[in-house]
Amino acid sequence: MTPDQIAFTNAFNRQRGLLAGFAKCWSREELDIVRDGLYLGLASDLLPTAYANVQEVIVSTPAVAATRGTSSGLTTMIHVARTSPDWPALVDQVLQLADAVDCDLKCIWDTLQNGRLEWIQAINGAQPLKALLQEMLRRDTATTSVGDVSDAKMIWIYALSLNISSLQAEREAWAQTVQMKDPFRPLVKYQAPLWDARRDDWRALDVGVQNAAERGGSSVEEIWNVGFEQEQHRPQQVEGDTKK
Repeated sequence: MTPDQIAFTNAFNRQRGLLAGFAKCWSREELDIVRDGLYLGLASDLLPTAYANVQEVIVSTPAVAATRGTSSGLTTMIHVARTSPDWPALVDQVLQLADAVDCDLKCIWDTLQNGRLEWIQAINGAQPLKALLQEMLRRDTATTSVGDVSDAKMIWIYALSLNISSLQAEREAWAQTVQMKDPFRPLVKYQAPLWDARRDDWRALDVGVQNAAERGGSSVEEIWNVGFEQEQHRPQQVEGDTKK
């Protein structure tokens, strides 16, 4: 690696904590905050002049100081930074610097963003069915078995796949295997004996959904265990080590 590549890599690694915040975002707007936080953090390490121009606006805005260290601190700082006339130049310089060291920063971010947005869509699309299934399990606690929970999770995992475009073939194969009457309503004419998790076509669908969860910074088990009320979107922000 060249000295410039080493410097960029070290700066990027110092932003990994902030970058991991993509997994706590529930909208494109929140993802944009994390992305711009990454740009600002890289500039603070590698582009002192461009950073100083934007920092002047940041430090002169009372709202930034008032929210520093709070859950909304990063959001406030980025909103203020974007108002600087020098913000577009800072972003351009960060991207140019990344290109110069053979780092496709835009591709890296797009991969994280697209994975998260796809997973959010899958979660939201399957939420009504998940709520129904979990309510049924809670209502019949006295007679609910491990097998019942497993069956419910299978139905929900299938519902997740409905909003994961790359799994169309696996989803259609499974719907045919279990003789599903309506691919968008798996409980209609549900035939429990056919929903056998040992089948190869189920394994392909299951693994595909788990991979989508991983791309979205989460896991199937994590989302299943989140209570319905907790899972509803409440804005969350992630603080990084960007210099103020």
